[in-house]
Amino acid sequence: MNAELPKNAKPASKAPAYFSVWDIHAYYGESYIVQGVSFDVPEGEILALLGRNGAGKTSTLRAIAQLGDPILTHGEVWLDHQPIHSMKSFQASQAGVGLVPEDRRIIQGLTVEENILLAQIAPPIGWSLDRIYDLFPRLGERRKQEGTTLSGGEQQMLAIGRTLARDIKVLLLDEPYEGLAPVIVQEIEKTLKIIKEQGITTVIVEQNAVAALNLADRAVILDTGRVVFDGTAKEVLDNEKLRQEYLAI
Repeated sequence: MNAELPKNAKPASKAPAYFSVWDIHAYYGESYIVQGVSFDVPEGEILALLGRNGAGKTSTLRAIAQLGDPILTHGEVWLDHQPIHSMKSFQASQAGVGLVPEDRRIIQGLTVEENILLAQIAPPIGWSLDRIYDLFPRLGERRKQEGTTLSGGEQQMLAIGRTLARDIKVLLLDEPYEGLAPVIVQEIEKTLKIIKEQGITTVIVEQNAVAALNLADRAVILDTGRVVFDGTAKEVLDNEKLRQEYLAI
C-alpha cells in the first residue's frame, strides 16, 4: 500500500463540527479508493451520501468506522469532540459510531432478542429492548424467532434495532432500502425520522437517491472517491443536470 501522504491531502482541521469528516484518504491494498473526502453533519441531522456504483460511498463509511478495510491512511474523523480517526474499530463503536452494513450481519442461530442483547454485552448500553420493540413492533412479535429467518425488511429493522442497543451518536446506514418492497421502505423511512427526533445524527448511503434525498437535510455526492457536491438535499432534487451527471436520475 502507498503510505505516502496523498498530494491532494489538506492540513488538519481546526474546529470540527459535531460529526466531522475531514480530508480522509483510504486504500484497499494499492487501490486508492477514498481520495480526500470531507463533510460536516450537525447534531441530529441526516446526510445522504450519494454517487454511482464504485464512487466510494461504502468505503467511506467503513473508513469512518475504522474497520481496517479499507485502511484509513490520512485525515480526521471527529464525533462530539472525540477523534475517531485515532481509534480502533471497537473504540469507535464505544465512542458512539454505529454502522449498519449492507449485508446486515444478522447472527445465525440466535433469536431476534439474542441478536439485540449480544450488542449490550459490554457498555455503553443504549436503547432498552422495550424501546426498540416500541420502534419496531414486528421485532417484538418475533423476538423468539431466529433472526436469519426474518424477511428482508424485518432483518433490516433488526440490524438497526441492534445498533440502537448501543449508545450511539451517529448512525451510518449502508443501503438500508436494498431489496425491500416500497411499503417496507416507507416504514423504514418513518423509523429514521423518529430516530432523528431522538437527536441521533445519521449518514445514509443509498442507491435509491430520491428516497434518500427526500429524507435527508443535506447531501454529499461522490465521484471516483472525491466530493463533487456538498449542499442541501433540496439543491440536488432541484438540479436535474447534477442528478443526471452523477446519479443517473
